[in-house]
Amino acid sequence: MSCDASASSWLCLRNPSTSCSSSPKRYPSFFSAVSCCTESTPADSSSSVSTRSYGRPWYNPLGSRRRELDRGPEISRLWVEADDQTLASPERFTVASYNTLADRNAFTHKDLYINVPYAYMKWSRRKRVICEELIGWNPDIICLQEVDKYFDISDILAKAGYVGSYKRRTGDTADGCATFWKVDKFRLLEGESIEFKGLGLRDNVAQLSVFEMCKATSRRLLIGNIHVLYNPSRGDVKLGQIRFLSSRAHVLSEKWGNAPVLLTGDFNSTPQSAIYKFLSSSEVSCSSVVVNLNIIVYLVQLNIMLYNRRELSGQRRCHPAQVFGVKQEISSPFSLIDGLLKNSWTDEEVKVATGNSECHVVVHPLNLSSSYATVKGSTGTREPNGEPLATSYHSKFLGTVDYMWYSDDLLPTRVLDTVSIEILRRTGGLPCKKVGSDHLALVSEFAFTQGTNEGNNSAASFISATDI
Repeated sequence: MSCDASASSWLCLRNPSTSCSSSPKRYPSFFSAVSCCTESTPADSSSSVSTRSYGRPWYNPLGSRRRELDRGPEISRLWVEADDQTLASPERFTVASYNTLADRNAFTHKDLYINVPYAYMKWSRRKRVICEELIGWNPDIICLQEVDKYFDISDILAKAGYVGSYKRRTGDTADGCATFWKVDKFRLLEGESIEFKGLGLRDNVAQLSVFEMCKATSRRLLIGNIHVLYNPSRGDVKLGQIRFLSSRAHVLSEKWGNAPVLLTGDFNSTPQSAIYKFLSSSEVSCSSVVVNLNIIVYLVQLNIMLYNRRELSGQRRCHPAQVFGVKQEISSPFSLIDGLLKNSWTDEEVKVATGNSECHVVVHPLNLSSSYATVKGSTGTREPNGEPLATSYHSKFLGTVDYMWYSDDLLPTRVLDTVSIEILRRTGGLPCKKVGSDHLALVSEFAFTQGTNEGNNSAASFISATDI
């Protein structure tokens, strides 16, 4: 098991001025400084204009460029309230999840941002816009993915009352996941970092954090933060990462009194995909199994042999030209052959996906729902199943890959709606004037359900599919 909870995986910021109590803060022992390589990016420079008087008006060569930047569509996001909040308790909290687009990735893959003005791509500007977005929404917990300038962000958020933790990806990639929280709202009870490389699941990482509300100590919460592998062809690896994160979240939840679970992040899978169905308890085969002393085991399961490994994530159908109807999908002889061979999984690929080369069913023990699918928005911004039409947009992708998955002891009371496809189309691609990344942040307010006592996750125990 490659769950690295060592001090080198987690980082605590210097204490903000606000805290749960007036006594000095004591953080868990696994928090200590880590050695991270960061680049200090100079602040945006602006041209200075002399105040001396001349016989003719001063010509600003940047003026036309600035007017071009100001012509973009207005990005306006509104809160949408849940229709039924009868089961919601008074204790509420807000969570944001945001893939911030690593600075290194932005300039390594310039072909994805050919329609984005260079000024919008500069990290010195993007970090300011990203933090303005986050601070403006005022979430209690922030989960970020694709972070390679952690200290640039943490220094700004610290002034707004947040502390944070960071886990860098293994291998040569410089980015990772970061989780921040308000110290006057939550205290951290335990943190765990997951390195998937030790499991043969690539260099991606994830974070698990158990929090307790400062003003309601009986209220505990487990937050998961993950950036799933991007590669559209490796659905087996994506399933393996999600499967392991879910099982670890369940174990940690049980350790802390069956604390409710909230898994957030960039799952690199669309709402039409088999992976989405695997995460959503309402979309796939579920079963309750009674074992031993009448312990009810809840399992969500997916038979991977019914799907093509290369199409599990649904990413291949989200090119902007396809979404806008400019280009129709054309079946080639190779795609037809690929479809005929969809059941040709190797033993190694089966093992990666399910954890057992002899088992064709992948399972997870959590009863999860998506906050955005639960709180319905307008038809202009949402899929038929309620998910946003798009949470990411660049020259080669337009679709939804970001989610907030919650267990049944939580209830989303409102979400920050996304924007319409037409508005996104007019931007030409993200980032833009008011959005600092090529993703849109997800923000949702949650309440504990009435009657929940220190968490009561419905998955009381977990067994693998091979044990049934």
